[in-house]
Amino acid sequence: MRASQISRKTGETDIRLSLNIDGSGNYQVDTGCGFLNHMLELFSRHGRFDLSVECRGDSHVDDHHTVEDIGICLGQAFKEALGDKKGIFRYGNMLLPMDETLILCGLDISGRAYLNFDVEIPTQKVGTFDTELVKEFMTAFSREMGINLHFKMMAGENSHHIIEAVFKGLARALKQAVAIDPEYADEIPSTKGVL
Repeated sequence: MRASQISRKTGETDIRLSLNIDGSGNYQVDTGCGFLNHMLELFSRHGRFDLSVECRGDSHVDDHHTVEDIGICLGQAFKEALGDKKGIFRYGNMLLPMDETLILCGLDISGRAYLNFDVEIPTQKVGTFDTELVKEFMTAFSREMGINLHFKMMAGENSHHIIEAVFKGLARALKQAVAIDPEYADEIPSTKGVL
């Protein structure tokens, strides 16, 4: 079982997160931020990852620290659960439609962090959620997991749909990339011999 548990406590957040990559999409999420809960729940379901997240953050300030720190913890959890990355497909991509929105997500579990976030979210908020925090989450996640992560918005008008397609696209692309390639199950997918 490829699983991990991460705890992180700072002056801004107190987070406990557990992840099972080889799960069935079960989730228990309580971040204190309703919109982020929704995004993590659909991420879990579409990636078939079992995910538990509990966060107590300084939401009286805003959701910035909560969102960024959960991105940090989720990236660390994937990195820890994957270990030496032996046998994984490594690459994943998804062209994900949601109503009028179309989002392309491509990633490489390379050990090198890079984020290209070519997504224009038209409103500053969805409900009480600051939409600029989506990029903050993905920056923290890609850095801590050590992946090249690219998003490109091909079409979109509704901010909720755009953000949801980003998280669903990430989940589906990650599901591909972390899957075990039966032809190379005992090999590191790199000529370097390490990722």
